[in-house]
Amino acid sequence: MGLLALLALIYLSGAAVNPTFFGSPEAFHAVLRDTSRVAIIAVGMTFVIINKDLDLSVGSIYGLVAVVFARLFAPSFADLDIVTSVIVCVLLGMAIGLVNGVLVTILKVPAFIATLTTLLIGRGFVLALTHGQAIYYPGKAKEAPLFFHLGETNVFGFNNQIAIFAVVAVIGAYVLANTRWGYETFATGGNEQAAVYAGIPTNWVRIRAYLLSSLCATVAGLLSAAQDKGVTPLYGVSGELTVIAAVIIGGASILGGRGRVAGSCLGATLVVLLDKVLREGLPITRTIKIGEEEVTVNAVYSLPVGAVPVFLGLLLVIAVLIEPHLIRRQVAARLWAWLRGRPPPPAFEIGGVALEGVVTKGAMATDMALSATGFGKFLARRDALAVILTVVLWLTGLLLRPDYWWNLSNTFAILLNYTELALITVGLTYVIAAGDIDLSVGAVLALAGSAAAYFLKVLGADPVTAIAMGLLAGMLAGLVNAIVAVGLKLPAFIATLGMFYIARGLAAWFVAGQQLTGWPEGYNLLGRKVNDILLHFGIVLADGILKTLAEVVSVQTVWMIFVALIAGIVLAYTPFGQKVYATGGNIRAAAYAGINTNRARFISLMLAAFCATMAGIINVAYFRSFNPVAGQFRELDAIASVIIGGGSIFGGYGTMLGSLAGAAVITLVRSLLQLNVQGFSMPQHWINVFIGVILIVAVLIDIWVRQANIFGRLRARLARRARTQETIHA
Repeated sequence: MGLLALLALIYLSGAAVNPTFFGSPEAFHAVLRDTSRVAIIAVGMTFVIINKDLDLSVGSIYGLVAVVFARLFAPSFADLDIVTSVIVCVLLGMAIGLVNGVLVTILKVPAFIATLTTLLIGRGFVLALTHGQAIYYPGKAKEAPLFFHLGETNVFGFNNQIAIFAVVAVIGAYVLANTRWGYETFATGGNEQAAVYAGIPTNWVRIRAYLLSSLCATVAGLLSAAQDKGVTPLYGVSGELTVIAAVIIGGASILGGRGRVAGSCLGATLVVLLDKVLREGLPITRTIKIGEEEVTVNAVYSLPVGAVPVFLGLLLVIAVLIEPHLIRRQVAARLWAWLRGRPPPPAFEIGGVALEGVVTKGAMATDMALSATGFGKFLARRDALAVILTVVLWLTGLLLRPDYWWNLSNTFAILLNYTELALITVGLTYVIAAGDIDLSVGAVLALAGSAAAYFLKVLGADPVTAIAMGLLAGMLAGLVNAIVAVGLKLPAFIATLGMFYIARGLAAWFVAGQQLTGWPEGYNLLGRKVNDILLHFGIVLADGILKTLAEVVSVQTVWMIFVALIAGIVLAYTPFGQKVYATGGNIRAAAYAGINTNRARFISLMLAAFCATMAGIINVAYFRSFNPVAGQFRELDAIASVIIGGGSIFGGYGTMLGSLAGAAVITLVRSLLQLNVQGFSMPQHWINVFIGVILIVAVLIDIWVRQANIFGRLRARLARRARTQETIHA
């Protein structure tokens, strides 16, 4: 009833603000039509969240399915028939759901990492398959009226998508509430270990939920393709955020074990309605002067670019915070009981796991390193692989294009690309070692850069003020991350996912979605070569190796080396660094040992924001401009760098040398893929797909090679078998 009342209040508010749009029956119908696709995806997401999992890939699946359908069906591409196109899209969606489920359950990849990577890979495929342009097929759509009528209004006066949504919602609600599938879902999410003891196949239950989630996203994507008779590269962007917020607002618990399909559908309606209220704007009249005559025209005042992502990010964080702090504590019921003088209602049982094992990671690798000797001691290190890969990749570049690769200026140009990523990776090493994750570092980079650019260009501030404002914006974002994740006990990936959208939206808001350029050279010195700065201050170096290095080494590289050196020493050789490792290895044992684990996590998240902020400020100086897409995919690159460098995605381990080597691997891979070899170079969107695959492979290596020591166990099994055979022969 509360959600229904809130929906009515918001709709009436929209009608009061913009009666031209919200005051008509067509507007109400449009809200229901657009809600249908979001709510269909929310039905599948409800099963995933009740399982205590998360699916960040639904937006990408939605967009990818629509794009693949367009490529298959459009006469300018494959020109296939409607049945084949739909079947291929359904199989594609189910395959993605199966991959997500297997990664999370069988291969033990954390759900947010597995589905985040799927999201970014899917987004790369969408951009690559569309080449950044829309694909339409209205002419051929007339050949399949039955399918394309699904996106149109029927004889009863409402869109067929609404009817399909109603059918999906009823089936989903019945399955969840009245079948064994629903019982197994609630049991798995409420207490997975107890569910295993009860004989429930929890892995299959979780895989099944991902299949349902992906299937629902596929259906929504096909409905969108049927309605628009075409597709754009923006399909599904931020869709996962909208759906997760809808499910949480509808009463599902991010801690698992609780949720309703009906609530998720109402939550979807609420989120879509809020989105429309924000986007439609406020009707106003403006007076313009044409010659000597003033003319009054009707206009619409809309929120600035980026405002809607900011609101959706805030909505997600607030919705998740409501669960532990208001719903589980029954604040409203307790207040009502207090006002009536009645005893408070019993508190909800806070779920957990039946048994919690030791989660310390990296001990086996440490023992191997201590027992090894000579070069084997280096090979036993967790960061040895990244160092070796760096050397191999650099030699590969030298082999493919010695004319480019051996040139000193080109080598340091690659180093400039490396510097930004390495600087972000420094802070993220602390966060991951402490057992957390920060998905917002790329967006914080953009936020800091946009704040500095805004003060430089729009307000005409001096460089020092611009730097200070950029630092303030970025550090405030880090402070919010730390307070929400550590102080309010929200999972770090949810807190930083919300900040990802908030910071990215604010970055676009500050600059009105436009690229800014043209500020004092004094600021641009932050991104210049060392020799440029010396010349700026009238210092001329004599010819020689020192001048040669000063002409190719940039200030940002020097700064990155300094920051990495200090951070590496602190992490490896100070008590605080050991506290970070202990916190990430086993937070409960660390707390019992008297370590202030909250402080270690708080400082780590602040350091990650500080490093991303510095990277953003330098980015503006280096390019002498700011683009709102700055830092895009940097969070993916940085996480991959830490994992490739030997860090554990579960926390408790990580070295600065390994992380920097991992950043070098990612940079060299990007450089090699962009390298023009005999006239061929890989398009940028496919490079992002490739980097996403690298991240998944790196995480799997961490889980199965480093943590589970699968090769060591295989060698031991083979050795036992050989000894058994010798005994038999003897």
